[in-house]
Amino acid sequence: MSAAQFDAIVLGAGAAGMMAAATAGQRGKRVLLLDHADEPGKKILISGGGRCNFTNLGTAPDRYLSANPHFAKSALGRFSPQDFLALVERHGIAWHEKTLGQLFCDGSARQIVALLVEECRAGGVALALGQSVSAVTHADGQFRVSAGGHDYTAPALVLATGGPAIPKLGATGFAYELARQFGLSVVQPRPALVPFTLGADEALFRELSGVSAEVVVRWNKVRFREAALFTHRGLSGPAMLQISSYWQHRTPIGVNFLPDAAQGWLTDLKRARPKLALHNALALPDRLTSALLDRTGIGGELAGLTDKALRALESKLADWQFMPSGTEGFAKAEVTAGGISTADLSSRTMMASKVPGLYAIGEAVDVTGWLGGYNFQWAWASGWAAGQAI
Repeated sequence: MSAAQFDAIVLGAGAAGMMAAATAGQRGKRVLLLDHADEPGKKILISGGGRCNFTNLGTAPDRYLSANPHFAKSALGRFSPQDFLALVERHGIAWHEKTLGQLFCDGSARQIVALLVEECRAGGVALALGQSVSAVTHADGQFRVSAGGHDYTAPALVLATGGPAIPKLGATGFAYELARQFGLSVVQPRPALVPFTLGADEALFRELSGVSAEVVVRWNKVRFREAALFTHRGLSGPAMLQISSYWQHRTPIGVNFLPDAAQGWLTDLKRARPKLALHNALALPDRLTSALLDRTGIGGELAGLTDKALRALESKLADWQFMPSGTEGFAKAEVTAGGISTADLSSRTMMASKVPGLYAIGEAVDVTGWLGGYNFQWAWASGWAAGQAI
């Protein structure tokens, strides 16, 4: 059976894959964009509460985790948030900035998917949806992809199928299987930007489900100041999702529940308002205050508490130790950390050094951004870099 011939085959019609296909197509390349899903951009559609946090103005290489912290510099430096924003504005999509440089659509995430589909159309990209790949081979400088009863060949193959985070959307580790098939290394994938679970010994905090507070969360030297949310299973909210990408099993995280409090604030308050109840002294949600004080075992009026006890409570509240029992796994993770090793890829072109013509981009690669649009920016930048190189 003869195979349809292309200049490049892109596996995965997500953010990175569509960006790579559109970029290469608009450079005159004949591109096939192939996906087992029945529509493109499924993960984009659910992002940002359905409004797609499509980039972050604070994008910088230090906002990314990777075995090689320098790897993302080249792509991010050549395709910036302003470059993608220019594309958004060219398509007439209204947007707004939320906290911490996060940019969202005013309307729907579907506008970003429509933008990418239109960019692919402008590049003459052939779209093959609902086709599962059954085999990929490489011989005589050509990749041959069998999918949906069809065969396709091209001298360039782009792995853009992401990682296993959010399997209900069809996410798998397929990119890693192909990478290993071609001799590339894979950094152990793990759930990232994911809620924590707490064990039975901290069940008291699971009973606070729905309570949130702005905190500073710490793991080793890494710190984030954002909202934390207690859930029926453990800890979530932006602060916890951020620190989860760094966290290692069987290690504690520290939470400062009163990050704006100055040292000695409780003893100073005791001098100023001795009859104030300790419970009312903590500017935290009532249920959270009760849980924290229950665990410390102190209460009553400030006047009845020793300075030593108040200083000890201050210290405890400034670095409350939680020992997560684990995370909620890939099912609830927003992204996958780890992936195809950057040691085997060119940071400029995203091509595999061992296999000319093989590229890996986006979440499939061992580059993981913070919460807040950083992972989309990596998808745009790495997709653009590969699309320019094909």
